[in-house]
Order: sequence, then C-alpha cells, then structure tokens
Amino acid sequence: MTDLATLDHIRALPCFSGRIDIEPLTGGLSNESWLVSDATGRHVVRLGRDFPFHHVDRKREIMTACAAHEAGFAPRVEYFEPGIMVSAFLDAKTFEPGDVRANPERIGRLIRDFHTQMPRHIEGPGFMFWVFHVIRDYARTLKAGNSRMADRLPVWLELSDHLEAAQKPLPIIFGHNDLLPANFLDDGHKLWLIDFEYAGFSTAMFDIAGAASNAEINEAEAAILLEAALGAAPDAALTRSLHAMQCASLLRETLWSLVSELHLDAPGADYQAYTTENLERLDAALDQYHSTYGKTSQ
Repeated sequence: MTDLATLDHIRALPCFSGRIDIEPLTGGLSNESWLVSDATGRHVVRLGRDFPFHHVDRKREIMTACAAHEAGFAPRVEYFEPGIMVSAFLDAKTFEPGDVRANPERIGRLIRDFHTQMPRHIEGPGFMFWVFHVIRDYARTLKAGNSRMADRLPVWLELSDHLEAAQKPLPIIFGHNDLLPANFLDDGHKLWLIDFEYAGFSTAMFDIAGAASNAEINEAEAAILLEAALGAAPDAALTRSLHAMQCASLLRETLWSLVSELHLDAPGADYQAYTTENLERLDAALDQYHSTYGKTSQ
C-alpha cells in the first residue's frame, strides 16, 4: 500500500467513530504502526502480513494478543482483520535498555508470571519456539537466498550446536520470545507486554536471556533477573545456560536481521546496520562466555 491508501484504509475501519486523527508510530523493525485518535480515545493500528521466513503467522499473533489481554499482560485487542490489528493505546512509558537494566527483579517477576499464567489462555494448536531450530532454519533461508554472509553459516551453526548442548533442561512454558526493551511498557503501576509475533511454548531461559542480552545488562543484574524469573537461586549449570542462551539470543537476532535484509523493507529500518550492531554484541558476549567457560565451549 502507498501511505495515502494506508490512511484511507485505516479511516474506513468500522471500529472508529467521530473525527479521526492519525499519526505514525516509529521504531518497529518489521511492522508498520499508527496511533489513531477518535471519539472514544486512542488506539494503535498495527499492519503486518504473514512472514513465513520468520515463522510469523498473524492469526496466531492475534490469538496470543487476545490471550495476553485476558491474562492481564497486554492491552485489549479492539478489532482485527487480515493484515490489521487494532489495540487500545496504553498511556505508558516504552522501555529503553537502561530501564530494563534498572528493573531486573521487576522484569524477572513479569517473565515468570507470563510463563506460568499464559498457557491457561492459549487456544488452538500449540506453537513451539526453540531458538536453535530457528537458527538452523534461518541458515537454510540465508543459504537459499545467497545472503552476503552465507560463508559464515557453517561456523554459526557449529556455535549454535555448542550453545544448545550447554542448556540445562527446564519445564516447557509459554514464552514471549522477543523481549526487546521496547516491548515492555510501564504505566507507573504495572508492566505490560506487547508484540507477540514469536510467542509460543518454549524454555524460560530464552526469554530471560533475551531480556538480558537485548538490554546489555551486566552480570549482577542478570543474576537478579534469572533468580526472579525462575523463582529460586540458580545453580552453576543454570547460570551457564543463561550465558550460553544470551549468545544464542544474539546469534538469532543477527540471523533474523540477515533474513530481513533479503525479505523485508519496513519504513525506516536499516537491516544492514542492525546486523552489524548485533554481530558486535554477539562477539562481545562470546568473548565473555569463552573467558568464563573456556574456548572449548564455543
């Protein structure tokens, strides 16, 4: 759609009434979002199609967003149709990395609550998110698409196998699986979650590690986050699992960006720059991991 066609489409949605004002919301890497004000208040319109190359299914995303609202974690979904979801606007602060670093215990408790309460609200066939499968599938997509970094895939796949072997088995939970800082909102009383494209049954460690790695939290903050999210002090094996999963989270984000270079063109998104940013963070995380556990653990 052109911008004009998009605005006309939004104005024609049956969920709005009275005078309608529309302004863009920036910051998304794969979807287009708009803030709409009408006679009833403010709303967020999220536009997005299915992305098979990212394992994204919009029907599953809408179901999860509705379930997350029912469970008390997300704003209410007010309307949806193919390619469009309208949610209530929250008058809340969007987190930045520093906010995550300043609130590790609070975020850990939110993650734990989400993991344990969401399964009771999920409908239909269960979707499994296992980051190491995602990494392997991204590698196939990048090879088939002749990615500019296809020559690095064998090393990354070997690394992924080592990181997977370092995981300590945990109970299956229902995870958000995309805990970028901007997906946390704080209204001054409670934390909320948004953006459920990748949500599914998973291991708790991926959300914990994702929240940590995406906000670049330090060792002490990560320990607080881990204990709050698991509800108990971790042993050495769990701590190592966290460190390995932080590397896996950054590897997945790097490959996500490379796949997006091939298949996406979101307004304002610079996927090559995002790939570079995540590669630098992955290298730093791996240096720390190897210094702690040895080079044989690559």
